[in-house]
Amino acid sequence: MTRSDLVEELANRFSQLTHRDAEFAVKAILDAMNDALVRGHRIEIRGFGSFSINRRPPRMGRNPRSGESVAIPEKRVPHFKPGKALREAVDQRTAELESHPKG
Repeated sequence: MTRSDLVEELANRFSQLTHRDAEFAVKAILDAMNDALVRGHRIEIRGFGSFSINRRPPRMGRNPRSGESVAIPEKRVPHFKPGKALREAVDQRTAELESHPKG
């Protein structure tokens, strides 16, 4: 699902929202999540999952073309951990799809 798919779904589900309002709502939510993660905060959405920042320590890598060692600096990367309800829903839906093959 892309961002525009999400906007489309929101506009379709809530008829009182115009497409422009749905687009603004999605942008506002994603911007707020982005800002929170940049500040190092954790985001938890019950029943869906949590977003946090993981630290990757500095390490030595290798340039695949020349074979020389390269120092890779420390990085902070976003991490998503699905919640129990989401994991169970995906697992159940996947099992249903596998037990009813098409054709």
